[in-house]
Amino acid sequence: MCPRTKEQNELIRMQRREQILDVAARSYFRTGGSFDIRDVAREAELGYGTVYHYYPNRHLLIEDVLDSGFERCEQALAEWVNNCGGSLDDRQLLTYCKALLRLWQSDARAYLVYKMAAEHYAGLPERDRNHAKRRFMERLYVPVQSIARREDDSVDHMLAVLVGCCGLHYYAGNSDLDVDRIARLAMQAITKES
Repeated sequence: MCPRTKEQNELIRMQRREQILDVAARSYFRTGGSFDIRDVAREAELGYGTVYHYYPNRHLLIEDVLDSGFERCEQALAEWVNNCGGSLDDRQLLTYCKALLRLWQSDARAYLVYKMAAEHYAGLPERDRNHAKRRFMERLYVPVQSIARREDDSVDHMLAVLVGCCGLHYYAGNSDLDVDRIARLAMQAITKES
């Protein structure tokens, strides 16, 4: 048997880390963030020592879950802005709502960013909470609010519809979301149509 190369070891390390982060994000929904490292290890089918090597405590793990979720959400926003080409109307905003729902449906970490934002990051320690709130506002919320040209709380309503409906996917175990219908409901919230 040939020993693994440095590159192979790095790839395995990255895959394990991703596996741990995915399991931790899903565990957060089941436990409200009070999961144990042992629970994550068991669900990820990894040894406790392996997971502990990467994350010696739950707070560091949640911090990394959120950080990677933020990166994915920020990337989705940047892609949407680039695709809009500067001319935004309600159709482009509807497209963004659909893109967010699809991202969240496939990526628990990205959804957790918005879910926790809706709860003002209450599950985090104070110093982490303030940092997460500021990052969310500056990098995700304010850009959408300014692009959508909405100064009122209509973006809050739009996001509340999206977060709430996507929650059914994670909390109720619904496998598929009606992305088109939910996005239209979210647009009704932002345009205040009935």
